Amino acid sequence: MNIASKILVGFVAVEHLFILVLEMFLWQSELGLKIFKMTPEVASASATLAKNQGLYNGFLAAGLIWALGFISDKSQKYDTTVFFLGCIIVAAIFGAITAKPSIIISQGSPAIIALIVTYLANKK
Repeated sequence: MNIASKILVGFVAVEHLFILVLEMFLWQSELGLKIFKMTPEVASASATLAKNQGLYNGFLAAGLIWALGFISDKSQKYDTTVFFLGCIIVAAIFGAITAKPSIIISQGSPAIIALIVTYLANKK
């Protein structure tokens, strides 16, 4: 992986850690209500589901962090990175279809760009 690939994958990981914090800890806060455009009643009723979603975003981030910082074998690092970026892209497509169309831009686009750059950096 080259520097650009590592930076972009790192950005995607940080984005998903931020989503974890929003969904698990700030869902019912003023910031959470504003970002997700919810009423306090809706936020209260969906808080448990949001924590579950946040946890999954954390797992996606952990996978990318694992690939970036803890896997030394180049082939395994590449495969793990592609797998987790692919999971994020699939989740973004599903989220765009079922929840909010802008998810494909906010979560899918960074992962797609990171995947393309990672692929090009590892193409032989």
